[in-house]
Amino acid sequence: MLKYVYIILYLVLFTFININLTSADNRALVLATTTSVDSSGLLKHLLSKVKEQTDIKLNVVVRGTGAVLNLGIRGDVDIVLTHDRISEDTFIKNNHGSLIKDVMSSHYMIVGPDNDPAKIAGLLNVSTAFNLIANTNTLFLSRGDNSGTHKTEILFWNKSGVNPKLWSGKWYRETGSGMGATLNMASVLGGYLITESGSWFSFGNRGKLTILMDQIAPNPYRIILVNPEKHPHVLVNDALSFINWLTGPIGQNIIDNYEVKGNKPYTSASKIKTIFR
Repeated sequence: MLKYVYIILYLVLFTFININLTSADNRALVLATTTSVDSSGLLKHLLSKVKEQTDIKLNVVVRGTGAVLNLGIRGDVDIVLTHDRISEDTFIKNNHGSLIKDVMSSHYMIVGPDNDPAKIAGLLNVSTAFNLIANTNTLFLSRGDNSGTHKTEILFWNKSGVNPKLWSGKWYRETGSGMGATLNMASVLGGYLITESGSWFSFGNRGKLTILMDQIAPNPYRIILVNPEKHPHVLVNDALSFINWLTGPIGQNIIDNYEVKGNKPYTSASKIKTIFR
């Protein structure tokens, strides 16, 4: 009997979600974006400006880049804001998105304990640093969540010639969590990790963590309109209004002037077009 009750509840819930998702009547625009945009505080700042300056009703889902793009593939959201160019290009190539625009960039860095047991501080080559971390069996925290930051980390491991998966659960630990949670774990355990400027500048529980290698790579973000030909319920007009606002002079100026504790973690695409070529 209980089994049938669960089935009925599931069907009711599924129907409710489906109706809300596919109906354009009075539905808010749904943006999916990454945990780094959220943990930096920029998302909250942008939402307040959208409410203040536009008539766009906007709801937001926060996930890692891989999960965000999967939401777009399924048509569960109208627009996605992510930071993994390879995955984004594949998304467009497979016709899941009909429009893509550059938004901004932060930058990646390696942070770790201030006593730096692997002695990577000041190095200019990430491959050298990763080999030192591996050779000394020093704790490294990976997000392990298919996010843009995680994928960038994996690219660096591949270039270093080290397969950290061979030591998974030992000195290499995957948190399966967002940037904030992974930074917290690194702070508590005294491990190394890759993070990006937006998340780092806003992170308060640093403990003995410090920047050991800065500006190791740019971290460009792009916004994509989910293809309305595949998902007719996509709110095209509202989506285009938001995209044009964010990538236009007003949105770009907001990004350039956003500060966290006196630092400006993001630079608008309008000022760094060479990164996006």
